[in-house]
Amino acid sequence: MTIAPDDARQGASHIYRAMRDLVQSMDDTIPGKFEITKKGIVHDMTAPIGPHELTTLHVRKRLEKVMPDEIVAHTGEPDVENELEGILRRPDVMVIAWEDMDVPGSFDPRTLFAAVEIVSRSNPDNDWVGKVRDYPLTGVPVYAVFDPRTGTGAVFSDIHPTPGGPRYATRKDFVYGEDVTIADWTISTEGLPRYEDQSAREPGP
Repeated sequence: MTIAPDDARQGASHIYRAMRDLVQSMDDTIPGKFEITKKGIVHDMTAPIGPHELTTLHVRKRLEKVMPDEIVAHTGEPDVENELEGILRRPDVMVIAWEDMDVPGSFDPRTLFAAVEIVSRSNPDNDWVGKVRDYPLTGVPVYAVFDPRTGTGAVFSDIHPTPGGPRYATRKDFVYGEDVTIADWTISTEGLPRYEDQSAREPGP
């Protein structure tokens, strides 16, 4: 039997809503952060550690120093969601206008000026691969990645159509210590914290 496109979309939407209900039920009972991607549910089991949280705070405060008052670098809930694409993500920092935050439920990712992620030590591919794929699909215009493992990062922008769906056309890499432009605002990356080199702590043979 051939499945009509509308039926396929309804089936996909039903599966997505079931995953969303599952994520909501686990949020208060299981440690870590849950997100829904094009590949299924992602669970970052490791609680954020000092350099991750400090980087989030530094980026938020530096952005808010150069942005107009009507725009905020928001951390925390709610998430951003595109039900049509079946994606629910929870950026570390969301650059968004105050007026676009006044909505019930999740933020519309298309109203963000930018999403910012601090790479998790436990699951770096989620930030460097999964979100580079998912954010343009949801309509987030600019995606900035800060990686405390390496002291580097990148800003992705200019969504354009491809055979595999919308993708970012432009990637600008940076090294900690350089200035970085996120959407319309430029901040310093000087002095951002790094993850401790775990290999240096491991005893030798």
